[in-house]
Amino acid sequence: MSRLIVVSNRVSVDKGRGATGAQGGLAVAMNGALRQHGGIWFGWSGEEVEHFTGQLTLARADGFTTATIDLEPQDVEEYYNGYANRTLWPLFHYRIDLAEYENEFGRGYERVNEQFANSLIPLVEADDLVWVQDYHFLPLGERLRAHGLTNRIGLFLHIPWPPTRLLVSLPFHERLVEAMLHYDVIGFQSVEWLESFLHYCRKELNAEVDEDSGTVRLGDRTATARAFPIGIDHKEFMALGETGTARRAQERVTGSARNRTVVIGVDRLDYSKGLPERIDALERLFATQDDMVNRLLYVQIAPPSREDVRSYQEIRATLEQKTGQFNGAHSDVDLVPIRYVNRGFGRAELFGFYRAAKIGLVTPIRDGMNLVAKEYVAAQDPEDPGVLILSRFAGAAEQLTDALLVNPLNHEEVTRALWTALHMPLEERKARWSALNAVVRDRDVIGWAEDFIATLRG
Repeated sequence: MSRLIVVSNRVSVDKGRGATGAQGGLAVAMNGALRQHGGIWFGWSGEEVEHFTGQLTLARADGFTTATIDLEPQDVEEYYNGYANRTLWPLFHYRIDLAEYENEFGRGYERVNEQFANSLIPLVEADDLVWVQDYHFLPLGERLRAHGLTNRIGLFLHIPWPPTRLLVSLPFHERLVEAMLHYDVIGFQSVEWLESFLHYCRKELNAEVDEDSGTVRLGDRTATARAFPIGIDHKEFMALGETGTARRAQERVTGSARNRTVVIGVDRLDYSKGLPERIDALERLFATQDDMVNRLLYVQIAPPSREDVRSYQEIRATLEQKTGQFNGAHSDVDLVPIRYVNRGFGRAELFGFYRAAKIGLVTPIRDGMNLVAKEYVAAQDPEDPGVLILSRFAGAAEQLTDALLVNPLNHEEVTRALWTALHMPLEERKARWSALNAVVRDRDVIGWAEDFIATLRG
């Protein structure tokens, strides 16, 4: 069987303890795929060196090999903090107002992709499948081809793909997308993102596009674009739920809630997650209904991320201010309505927190998929399940249609969904959960990886 060579910005080995739920799809998914197939996970170590050498650090972990390289501080600033997270990330999440277009960012992005290609090629054997992850490496396939690599190479984009009218605001957007067409397979989280990509290729590149097969032809290159909705490692996650850690975490929340209905949000601290908007919706609920402080407890877990990027510093300050004002206005002397926790937890603990919560609030402004929604569903008690409130703008909404789907920017709509969830009869909760759980269980990360790899094999 061909080995699998996974390439991602960071290599994160998940042994079921340290990874946070907000770390999300990539760490959990890649660990599952590599445990299944064997191979190499290649990426940045997260460390910096004075001068880039491309020296590899190799280790064995959980049945596969990890290979990492260190980057120079300038590389990190321009490629990672700059182009990846201050240019592509906001633009691809429809926040054109936050996107920064600096020539140095673009040059650093291309330079680091070239460095990754040079370091990766010696690791690749003739029959290996190369699977590149996410927006950090849109041109990596082209760089590998330029160095003579003929292996099958695929790209999976974990974040949304923006509409053509937004993407054309990116300088040199044509060059970036043309580079992507050196991949054999390009995967997207949802049909919506796939259709946006195909529209761009047809309209801006004048490529030959077959909508039914997802085939894109430009010059002598042919790529296949498809939607591959990612799932969770369902079997592994459910096993975590049987641990004492998960049970104790559930008891911690239920015991301290004092008979209030627990609403939970678990999100990396990011402006795309719609966290301030959730507090605005809760404000409407508390303002229009009496005695909510004795009836509802909202737990928001929001580990910080990208703390060197100004927009992330601003969203943290905004959320802390709103949380403080809300609690100041609605707390009682012995009750606080919002618990805001600015750190991550192990996934076994998160299972317990999800099980304790009767409402899961997953309302990003824009999200490629959102595996927290799927983890929340999986963690529920079949005899007394909670209710998932899910943003229409998350990729997961295409699959999880039995959730309460909302526009996160419409505070009144989210408020109504919270009220509906608080009063939903048990039979309806069980019926909705049963349908949602079937999707989460049957379309897990192993099936996702097998589907992509089978397509990549051609």
